[in-house]
Amino acid sequence: MFVALIGIFSGQAEGLLLWYVQPARNWLEALPIGNGSLGGMIFGGTTNERVQFNEQTLWLGSETEMGSYQPFGDVLVQWAHAGPTNYRRTLDLADAIHRVSYRDGGVAFQREAFSSFPDQVMVDRFTADQPGNYSGTIRLTDMHRGRITAAGNKITSVGTLTNGLNYEAQLLVLNDGGTLAVSGNEIVVSKANRVTLLLAAGTSFANDPMNNWRGEPPHQRVTQRLDAAAKKSFDELRAAHIADYQKIFSRVSLNLGAGKVDLPTDVRLAARKGNSSDPAFEALLFQYGRYLLISSSRAGGLPANLQGIWNQDLKPAWYSGYTSDINIEMNYWLAEPTGLAECTPPLFAWLHNLAVTSKRTADPRIQAQRGWFNYSTINPMGGGSKWGVHKPGSAWLAQHLWEHYAFTGDTNFLRTVAYPAMKDVVGFWESELVANASGKLVSPGGWSPEHGPVLKNGKIVIQEGDRTPHSGVSYDQEIVWDLFNNFVEASAVLGVDPAYRVKIISLRDQLFVPKIGRWGQLQEWQEDVDDSKDHHRHTSHLFAVHPGRQISPLTTPELAQAAKTTLNARGDGGTGWSKAWKICFWARLGDGDRAHKLLDELLTPVPVSRTGMGSTGGGIYPNLLDACPPFQIDGNFGLVAGMTEMLMQSHLTQNGKQFIQLLPALPLSWPDGEVKGLRARGGFVVDMDWKSGKLVASKIFSLNGTPCGVRYGNNLRELKIGKGETFIWK
Repeated sequence: MFVALIGIFSGQAEGLLLWYVQPARNWLEALPIGNGSLGGMIFGGTTNERVQFNEQTLWLGSETEMGSYQPFGDVLVQWAHAGPTNYRRTLDLADAIHRVSYRDGGVAFQREAFSSFPDQVMVDRFTADQPGNYSGTIRLTDMHRGRITAAGNKITSVGTLTNGLNYEAQLLVLNDGGTLAVSGNEIVVSKANRVTLLLAAGTSFANDPMNNWRGEPPHQRVTQRLDAAAKKSFDELRAAHIADYQKIFSRVSLNLGAGKVDLPTDVRLAARKGNSSDPAFEALLFQYGRYLLISSSRAGGLPANLQGIWNQDLKPAWYSGYTSDINIEMNYWLAEPTGLAECTPPLFAWLHNLAVTSKRTADPRIQAQRGWFNYSTINPMGGGSKWGVHKPGSAWLAQHLWEHYAFTGDTNFLRTVAYPAMKDVVGFWESELVANASGKLVSPGGWSPEHGPVLKNGKIVIQEGDRTPHSGVSYDQEIVWDLFNNFVEASAVLGVDPAYRVKIISLRDQLFVPKIGRWGQLQEWQEDVDDSKDHHRHTSHLFAVHPGRQISPLTTPELAQAAKTTLNARGDGGTGWSKAWKICFWARLGDGDRAHKLLDELLTPVPVSRTGMGSTGGGIYPNLLDACPPFQIDGNFGLVAGMTEMLMQSHLTQNGKQFIQLLPALPLSWPDGEVKGLRARGGFVVDMDWKSGKLVASKIFSLNGTPCGVRYGNNLRELKIGKGETFIWK
C-alpha cells in the first residue's frame, strides 16, 4: 500500500511539477525523459523498477520501404523494498529530472533520473539516508532478440535489425559501498549505499543519404560516451544537464492563475470532469509541451516523430513516422514562438535529405520534372508508406524554413538553407499548375486530407478516406499561395532573383483562391459541394487561417467569417491533434473563449484502456501525453501553439512592417496572468501582464532593430525599437 505524502509547494516549482502517489502501472502512466535522441519512460517502481527506452534512429525500413520506429529495450531493477510508505514520484519541468522518494523499514529512499544532452547518456541514481540498503538485481532487455552479456559492472545488448541496422546499448552499474557480482546476464548488487546507472545506446544509422544512411557500428561511439560519463561525478553530470536544459526551457514563463497544485496530477486531471477551474493546470500543459520538444528534438538528431522519441510497440500506430498532411508540421509550430529554436535543426536536416531522396526515387508516383514531393507518411530515410502521395507536403514543410528566418532574422540561414530549398519547391509548383476554365491557376490533382466528394446514387457525398484527385482544392491552393508569398518576401530580403520574383508574384496573383459557398462556408473544393453536416477531423482548407496568413479578420473579414461558418459546421469534436488545430484557428479568428472551450475539451482525462486506432474524441492520458487516441505527441505540441496564438500573434504585416498583436484572443477563463519570453516574428521578445482581462503592460525587446507595429485591441502603434532596446506598452 502506498501512502501519499501530500504537501503544499511554493513559487515556480509548484507550477512545473507532474507528481503522483503511486508508481506507474502501465506505459501511459509512466513519465518521459529524453535528450533529443535517447528517451526513457520511467515507471517509478520500488521493488520492480522499469525504464523502457528508445534511441531515435532505431528504425526498420529504408529509402524505399516505410518500416517503423522501434522500441529498444528495458532497464529492469529489482530491490528488496517491500513495504514502501510516503511514496511520491515527480517529473520536474524546471530541471527535467524524474524523482522518486519513499520510506521502507525506517529508511528514506530517493532516486533521480535524467537523460543528458551534453553527455549523451541516461543517468539514474539511487540513494538512501542509511548505508547498505540497496540489494537486488539489475537487468537489460532487448526487444529484438539481441545478444545480452554481463561482465564486470556492465551489461551490453548487441543486435541487428532485419534491414541490416546494427545497434548496441550499454548499461554501466556504479556502486558506492557493498559489492557487485555477475549472475548470468544480470548484475547482483549487495548492500550498496548508493547505486548509479549510466545507459548509452546507438545504431549504425547515419543521417546522410549520400552514404546510404549507414555509418560505423555503434560500439566504439557508445563505449566512448559511457566511459566519458563514468569519469564524471553524478553532481557534474547533473549540473551539465540542468545548465543545458534550463538555457532553453527558462526563456518562457507563463502564469494563468492559481491551481490545484496540492492534488496529485492524475487526481487533478480527473477533477476537470466536474468543470473544475484550474488555469495553472493549463499553464503546466503549456510548459510540458515545451519540455517534450526539448526532450525529443535536438541538433544532430532526427525530428520528433509521431510519438516524439517514446514508443514501446513493435508495430506502432501509423509507424510512429512523419506524416506531412499536418502531424510533423504541428510538432514544430511551438518551436519559434516559445523560444525553442535549438529544437528545429533536425527538421531542417530531414527536409534537406528528403529532397535528395525524393529526387532520386524510382517510384513514378513521386517523380517530378522540377523540385520534389513525397508520400503522406515518411520515415527518416525518405521511404514512404505508399498509401498516399502528398504533393503539397514539401511546400508546407518549406514554411518552417521561412518561419525560422521570420522569427530570428538570420539572413545567413535564409541565404544558405531556406531560400535554395524554397526556390526548389517553388519550381515544382511553377511547372505543376494549370489554368482552369476561368483562367485561374490550380493544382491539377489535389486532395483534401483525408476525405473527398464522390458521386453515389446521383448525389455528391463526402466520403471518409477518399483520395480521388480533384483540381483546385483549397488546401493545395492555400499552401501554394503561402509558399509563393514567402518566396517573394525571401527574394526581396536577400535582393536576389528580381526577374523570377516578379514571375512568382504574377503566378501567386493568378492562383484560384478559396470561395465562399452556398451556405456561407469557406469552400473545401473548387466546386461548391461541402456538406454542412460533415464533422470530419481534418479542416485542411483552413490552412490559410493557420498556419498560413492569407485569411484574417483584420485583412479579409468576409473570408474569416466563412472560416467561422465552416468551423461551426464541422463542430468541436475530433482527435487530439484536430482539437489542437481548431484552438489555433479560433485564436487566429479572435475568439478566445471558443479556443479555450476546445482547450478544456482537449484536456479531458482518457483512461489508458482507450488506445485503439480509429477512436475519436481526444483528451490526455494520466501522464499528460495526448490521446489521439492512441498516443500522438502532436496534440501536446499543437496545444502549446494554440495557447501561444491566444496570447500573441505576429503573422500579419502592415505598411511593410511586421506587427505584433497583444492578447488577441484572451479568454474569460484567464482574467489575470503574466507571460514572459514569447518570440514574435521580426526578432522580438515579448512580456505581458494583464488584470481583469485587460493588458496592464507589455515589454517588447528588439533583437534585431527592425521596425514593427504593435496592436492591442483597436490601438495600433508603429515603432522603431533599436537593437537591444526595449519598448514598454502601457
